[in-house]
Amino acid sequence: MTNEDGTVSDEIKERTYDLKCREQGCMIQVSIPADVPVKEYEYNSFVELINPVIDTVANATFRGADVDWYLKADDIVLKGKGQNNSNQPPKKEVSGKKE
Repeated sequence: MTNEDGTVSDEIKERTYDLKCREQGCMIQVSIPADVPVKEYEYNSFVELINPVIDTVANATFRGADVDWYLKADDIVLKGKGQNNSNQPPKKEVSGKKE
């Protein structure tokens, strides 16, 4: 990221996660605000997006336009957990004991 004056910024403005999408049959990238705690879920966990927004950005080219789409959400939570547990990462099991 760069600041308005063009200098490199160390500030994290959002985090992007790669999620597998059954309906799309591929990986999709979802960005959430940086003020939301880091998410670390088990591989293949089912998650829900809170207030997802899908939009596009188009850039005119000589032959038409290049279109990129992006997906943003307010949060990513484990499916069925709702927003109440979104601030707590899932518990990890180590040697049969919960951390």
